[in-house]
Amino acid sequence: MTMNGLTKQKISGLTYSVWSGSGERGRRRRKTENAMVVPDVLRKKNHPLQTANRPWSVSLLFAALLAVILSHFLRPTTLLSFCSFCSFCSCWSPGPGEDKPLVVARPSSADLIVHPSSSLSSPDLLQPHQLLLYHSPSCLLRGSCSASVSLSSSSSSSSSILLNDDFPSSRHPPSSRFCPNPHPASRLPSVLLTTMSSSSSSSPVVEEAKRIAREFDYPAERVQVGVKEYIRQMNEGLAAEHTTLSQIPSFVTAVPNGTEKGLYLAVDLGGTNFRVCSVDLHGDSTFSLTQSKIMIPRELMASGTAKDLFVFLARQIEAFLRIHHNDHFEAHIRRRSLGQTEQELFDLGFTFSFPVRQMGINKGTLIRWTKGFNIPDAVGQDVCALLQSAIDELGLPVRVAALVNDTVGTLMARSYTSPGKTGTLIGAIFGTGTNGAYVERLDKITKLEQFPDAHYDRSTSEMVINAEWGSFDNQMNVLPTTLYDDALDADSNNPGIQMFEKRVSGMFLGEILRRALVAMHRDPAVGLLKAAGRSKVVVPQDSALYKQWGIDTSFLSLVEADNTPGLVEVKVALKDHLRVDDPSYEDSQAVKLLVHAIGKRAARLSAVPLAAILHHTGKLQTEDLVDIGVDGSLVEFYPNFEGYIREALRQVPEIGPEGEKKVRIGISKDGSGVGAALIALVAKQEDHHVQHQ
Repeated sequence: MTMNGLTKQKISGLTYSVWSGSGERGRRRRKTENAMVVPDVLRKKNHPLQTANRPWSVSLLFAALLAVILSHFLRPTTLLSFCSFCSFCSCWSPGPGEDKPLVVARPSSADLIVHPSSSLSSPDLLQPHQLLLYHSPSCLLRGSCSASVSLSSSSSSSSSILLNDDFPSSRHPPSSRFCPNPHPASRLPSVLLTTMSSSSSSSPVVEEAKRIAREFDYPAERVQVGVKEYIRQMNEGLAAEHTTLSQIPSFVTAVPNGTEKGLYLAVDLGGTNFRVCSVDLHGDSTFSLTQSKIMIPRELMASGTAKDLFVFLARQIEAFLRIHHNDHFEAHIRRRSLGQTEQELFDLGFTFSFPVRQMGINKGTLIRWTKGFNIPDAVGQDVCALLQSAIDELGLPVRVAALVNDTVGTLMARSYTSPGKTGTLIGAIFGTGTNGAYVERLDKITKLEQFPDAHYDRSTSEMVINAEWGSFDNQMNVLPTTLYDDALDADSNNPGIQMFEKRVSGMFLGEILRRALVAMHRDPAVGLLKAAGRSKVVVPQDSALYKQWGIDTSFLSLVEADNTPGLVEVKVALKDHLRVDDPSYEDSQAVKLLVHAIGKRAARLSAVPLAAILHHTGKLQTEDLVDIGVDGSLVEFYPNFEGYIREALRQVPEIGPEGEKKVRIGISKDGSGVGAALIALVAKQEDHHVQHQ
């Protein structure tokens, strides 16, 4: 029986189709031996799989068909491994130190890729009822190093298999995928088995998950629109105050290059803990850090006065100096007792993670308290002056040299530690929250005219800008949205604010996922995580699935990283995080589909401000390498987060593949510590320059 140029044969109740040839495009002929197809290349004399006494080609292809036939009768949770056929087909055996062949089969809903590489783990690579088997590199069937098996348990239709010995590249089936790192072989064959059955369909759970996942698509054209809008809003923020993108001047006018030396202090007030550290810069891009941390008493956070709080902070600095730098501290005390006025002061960077209006490198007034603090008499005061006053009251040899934003600190820390002489252009945080800072030309920051009393070094012609990009496009001109995004925003404590952050940062991704899962769970036509038929899933009433903010980003990372047959790790994550027992394969697959879509959208959105700044500054046109320092759990631990960022960067015409190759992204740790110390160093240098201007 012939259909569309393919020869179809009936074997054991299964239909298979034959595409055979010697490599010439369009050359097809029908050949069968022992009711099997022997690719032409295996017929060559002395081929490794063709000997007088061992017709391995027949055994190999019988093994493949046997896998399909057996799996046709297996339960959906049963897995079939080709390595179990080693007694029939030695070519599937691994070589020394190589991985075993991977599990291949599911009879009814096989649509998840199985491969150890995270770059090929995404379920959206495959169509329903399709699995990939990547065999061992030692296999004698080398070439594209892949075999794809599609199975159907539909009793109303037969399964069809396409056997290919030298498939022309222009004739690859639309759903086929090939190994990204094939073992070179010019004429040796690969085996491709792919579905031709169209009558079977996925479960309602999987189909609904795919539909919702498509709502989170963020294609190239939307990335490009987002970049243009970001550039418009960043220019608006450079010209005026109270804009969507704040574009806050940091008054830091130089970035380190790794040659800086000296001992500097840094303190970090960002929540319930207060951290004090000293950073010894070695001048070769390395440093030594000593630190201590103490919890702030609850009564000082809410019922005390500004003086009470800042004197407490100063006492922690004093205790740190006595323990870790006692020689310097005692020498200062002796000089002061002798009436000597010249003192060797520690320059200190003050990371203050609350909303402030910065008016100079060491001047900034508190706008409001957050994170459980409520000290009314501190609002509107210069926080650097408050800390300096408390330090002076205790007679400490410390000068508050800089008010530090942790994202600016991330940029500074990366610039000091990055390899080579290239300074860092962007510092970015993609973690619980998201924000960025970048180096801007002074002549573009026209709103600096509104700070006539600000002192800063103009000789560098540059300044670091704190973008505060979490608030990008609060008006929702171009940002994507779904029902789940809208519901999250409506139930948040700041509706209509930080709209970019609510789609990108780790604090919100889990809640977006939770709302989508709950919608599928409560829809009787879908029945996600509902016991039905063979499914015995149990979701307790106190599961975190039913609690706002019940899912955190670590759950998404675990699910996204799962490449196991049967999605074993997804099931473990559901059990550990949501207390869901015995979820079905389809339930697990739906969770993975949604996690992948939400995480990928977040990463592609993260590329928007990076691409906009790269284009706006023109650095890709003037530099051979552009360095970006990043910090945060998403960019550091979420599978392929940076990869999706880079994919989106390549799709922006002003950057493209060549521009993306110039971008170096590196982890930058401890912006509030090391970065703050480096800003104190720059502040000291700037103070020297200003005095001589």
